[in-house]
Amino acid sequence: MVEARRRLTPRPQTQPLTPTSANNPTENGDDRSRKTRYVGEKRYIHVDTTLSRIATKIMQDTFGRSITYLRVSVTDRCDFRCFYCMSEEMEFLPRKDLLSIEELDQVCSTFIKRGVRKIRLTGGEPLVRRGIMELIARLGEHKDSGLLDEITLTTNGSQLAKHAHEIKRLGVERINVSMDTLDADKFFEITRRGKLDQVLMGLEAAKDAGLKVKINTVALKAFNEHELSDMLGWCGEQGFDMTMIETMPLGDIGGDRSDQYLPLSSVRARLEADWTLTPSDHTTGGPSKYLGVAETGQKVGFITPLSDHFCDSCNRMRLTCTGTLYMCLGQDSAVDMRAALRADPTLEKLNTAIDESLTLKPKGHEFVIEPGNDGPALKRHMSVTGG
Repeated sequence: MVEARRRLTPRPQTQPLTPTSANNPTENGDDRSRKTRYVGEKRYIHVDTTLSRIATKIMQDTFGRSITYLRVSVTDRCDFRCFYCMSEEMEFLPRKDLLSIEELDQVCSTFIKRGVRKIRLTGGEPLVRRGIMELIARLGEHKDSGLLDEITLTTNGSQLAKHAHEIKRLGVERINVSMDTLDADKFFEITRRGKLDQVLMGLEAAKDAGLKVKINTVALKAFNEHELSDMLGWCGEQGFDMTMIETMPLGDIGGDRSDQYLPLSSVRARLEADWTLTPSDHTTGGPSKYLGVAETGQKVGFITPLSDHFCDSCNRMRLTCTGTLYMCLGQDSAVDMRAALRADPTLEKLNTAIDESLTLKPKGHEFVIEPGNDGPALKRHMSVTGG
């Protein structure tokens, strides 16, 4: 059981969550009602006052795209060191530079009131962030109130055996698990320290908790390209959907990414030799384009930031763990949410910063991976931006 480390501080202009006795189910409302969140032995009931007030200003950028999806990196730290994501001797940010759990909640809540309907918690590895359950409990209030459609999480799976049931209880229904191979030796090679058995145990815990699981796999030339079809079959046996992703030129990884890049058009051609892929209108609100897999009844998605970008329909922004808001994964333009938040407790400056971000969101990214151009397109690592 995860112990609550501190009582959550109230949001500005919002009634605080009220701790009640876990042994008194009738105090302050019906026990385990939809307005009730538990973290460890403490129970928090939200007294609904301002959460139902939806701002009339809809977030829309200068290209007419509505922004309804916020990806939030809660930490840059990770217990793996995947070779396409970060260097082996990674230097992580000082903890003092990170937004507190309360600050993350304030920024997310402001975006929700502005029209964001989906929040994905990422990292690094989000489940190693101290206080992450408190943040999920807070976001769960918005889901209960109807302002937020979904809280999702992207994880490497290493901590799922401990936390799967807790995150499900707090309001997460669906998770993405990053896993690039089913070969234990290759898994250790790619993560530089991870144990495949630990992740597989986490996936079993996720299924047992009732979480819907999607496996995210980065397609890597000469590394896992010949096992992607087998992985798709395994996902079908497990009841998982699968998304394949092209590697992206973010951060110095100490190697040449052109050696890793595998266009998903070639992957799809190989899959079609083994599986019957059928058209699908399925969407999760993200960039993946899905097809059905007739033999398994599951779906396979393709995220193609290089070979076939999806910028025209982009509905996303990304908040880093330090409070920097990136309007595009593949561009450096950014707005400092942390400075705006800390300068003005009324949140007026934060809302002004959000308005500014909408004017800065570009039409598209400029990712390139090709021989002779082996440096990263951007210096920041995916673990900082949020994978």
